Amino acid sequence: MSGWFDKSSIQLELLNSIYNSPVTIAVLDHHGLIRDLNRDPYDIFGYHGEEMLGGRFADWLDEDSYDDAVQTYRRTIAGEKCTQSIRVVGKSGQTVNLNVFTAPLVKDEETIGVVIFMNDVSDHKRSLDRIHYMAYYDDMTGLPNRRHFTQCLEDRLDRIGGDDCRLAVCYLDVDRFKLVNASFGRDAGDILLLQIAERLTRFFHEPDSLARMEGDEFAGMLAVRDIQDAGDRLEELIRLFDNPFELGGVPLHVSVSIGVMIGGGTDEDASALLKKADTALYRAKENGRNDYSFYTDDVEHDALHKLTLQHEMMNALQNHEFLLHYQPQYDLESGRIVGLEALVRWNHPVRGLVPPGEFIPAAEESGIIVPLGDWVLQEACRQNKEWQEAGMAPIPVSVNLSFRQFTQRNLIGKIASVLKQTSLDPQYLELEITESITMDLDRASLFLKEVRELGVGISIDDFGTGYSSFHYLRHFPIGCLKIDRSFVQDIVGNSNNAAIVSAIIDMAHNLQMDVIAEGVETIEQVSFLRNRGCDEMQGYYGSPPVPGHRIAELMAEPGEASAF
Repeated sequence: MSGWFDKSSIQLELLNSIYNSPVTIAVLDHHGLIRDLNRDPYDIFGYHGEEMLGGRFADWLDEDSYDDAVQTYRRTIAGEKCTQSIRVVGKSGQTVNLNVFTAPLVKDEETIGVVIFMNDVSDHKRSLDRIHYMAYYDDMTGLPNRRHFTQCLEDRLDRIGGDDCRLAVCYLDVDRFKLVNASFGRDAGDILLLQIAERLTRFFHEPDSLARMEGDEFAGMLAVRDIQDAGDRLEELIRLFDNPFELGGVPLHVSVSIGVMIGGGTDEDASALLKKADTALYRAKENGRNDYSFYTDDVEHDALHKLTLQHEMMNALQNHEFLLHYQPQYDLESGRIVGLEALVRWNHPVRGLVPPGEFIPAAEESGIIVPLGDWVLQEACRQNKEWQEAGMAPIPVSVNLSFRQFTQRNLIGKIASVLKQTSLDPQYLELEITESITMDLDRASLFLKEVRELGVGISIDDFGTGYSSFHYLRHFPIGCLKIDRSFVQDIVGNSNNAAIVSAIIDMAHNLQMDVIAEGVETIEQVSFLRNRGCDEMQGYYGSPPVPGHRIAELMAEPGEASAF
């Protein structure tokens, strides 16, 4: 066996195998001229071998690769073996990415040239570039994404310095973008986002200073001198949206809300600045949209307070911390209690009774108002049935219906189910709706018709503060209007309020509706309302809202209300 192994023969066979392999091999002489090629390099260079033999290999190098490749050639001539990535330019002008290995060509212990082993990695390079693009850029708009923008912002923060230059980090949200998707479709929404991105790019024109964060949210950074300079720039940005966009030939006005954090402090990183700008955006949208808001410490405190409040309210529902108080409604002629309004209260385990004005808006905003409203409906009906079974004269209990509850598709089914579970006669339940609900004419008409078919009463709460049309009112099966307390409060001393209240009473009676005045506190207000023919009243003059166990006592002893 040892006789079979001939080193020189094996080396020759090995050399022939390598030279005939798919790897492209070029032999360069001492002057860098191509003296031999193991195979036709057409698939790499677009030239056949005979076109390249005798030419300088450097002539095919991409300009950006030239200097490094020449240095590699010189090191190889000096005896080193090198590995390098280079780009060459083919006959048609296309750039080809190569991984090359160079080795000195030695004869009689003298380097006479260089052998270059070339592997085309263009497809692999394109795959890597695509992966990088997907990781750092938004595929639809081509803008940097959140990850890339955060890195760029971090780099800018490292470079920025001096009190004369600060960085305004802006977080932008397209106002009511969901309405565009709902009206025109998601494809049209994507087209609008592309137009918005193009318009924003003209404003945030520095490289990597604008990004699409997600959905209809963008982020940008601006170098500014101070907060006044930032304000001027942001006013300019808001005006950028004065001109309409166009979707399918339809002009469309779109606005943006912007949260802004002025950065440049030594202890601030990119993620913290973006978070604060996003928090400020929340305030801008709260304030009515189409505006900007700078971050301040109280903004974050308010946002944290709301999140904490929402979390505590969810726990409160599970822990049965909510309870109902009831405010009596009095007949203005007899002084008798003829109805009750159920008002939710929160008995917080640490803070005690939380004012409704603090937790109801947060419940509306977060959607917790829906399960909370379901509980109020159930509890008010249960309590009313319990009073009746205890021998109290039956009277209707009013329950406020939020706009979010109104938008539920199964609301009528819920109401019917609660009445069945509690065995309450529908005539002793009344739903109080807001004027905003009546703006959706078709939906409101169908809903109110189905409520009346259940036998449940309907009243419009806080009447006069919304946008109800009298024309619409006459088509709705509404039994009662409740005059908002803001008109009643100064009814005696303000002739305008007096005229408005009188007009509402006359109009309601002409439409065969009863009228309840809210927020009545003085005998003078009672006298005015009685003289104008108002049917009922509720307010502190009669009684403040009281716990359920007090109602039987009030029904038995109406107190000062009998002095009407």
